[in-house]
Amino acid sequence: MRLYIVRHGETDWNKKKLVQGRKDIPLNEYGRHLARETSYGMRQYQIDLAYTSPLRRAKETAEILLEGRNISLYEDQRIQEISFGSYEGMSCVDKTKEENLAFQKFFQDTGNYIPPEDAESVEQLYERTGEFLKSLEESKKLKDKNLLISTHGAAMTAMLNRMRGSLSVEHFWKNEVPPNCSVTIAELEGSGFKIIREGIIFYKEEVKHWKAV
Repeated sequence: MRLYIVRHGETDWNKKKLVQGRKDIPLNEYGRHLARETSYGMRQYQIDLAYTSPLRRAKETAEILLEGRNISLYEDQRIQEISFGSYEGMSCVDKTKEENLAFQKFFQDTGNYIPPEDAESVEQLYERTGEFLKSLEESKKLKDKNLLISTHGAAMTAMLNRMRGSLSVEHFWKNEVPPNCSVTIAELEGSGFKIIREGIIFYKEEVKHWKAV
């Protein structure tokens, strides 16, 4: 089994550096452009079926990537973005308000990040994305299939960390936030997935890397 894991294209909230989480924000036109360019690049790969987060930005990305292909697309809540609860909609970079500084620990000091009561913890994110991967690993009907997985920055990072053998909260962002429409390829080896190639970019625009630490 081979996975092509993709982070969704850009949204206006990405551009403005606002906390998205479970807010159902659509792609902007540039995000659709990135998805189309990625679609062209991925035509070299055989895809048998696809899974997407139910949030519009991920689902629309998957739909663009699959244009012209007769491929089934399934929604799975286990790969939607982490919930930030009451933090959603605030600035990721504003350092003038106490609640903004509390949120920024998610990226800068994840081990000490405390989610709001109506939000989700990193441990919970690891658990549900891990359950998703396990369901793929144990599926006999999917063992020889190539799957597209359309998801989000934190959800994707949780899955990749698990493949690296780490469920650390403190070092959750040891690597950078996956860029919009970046692709990582993983293959099932034995009882778990192994990353083959990471951070593949198919569009020509320069990627502005966002270091999380």
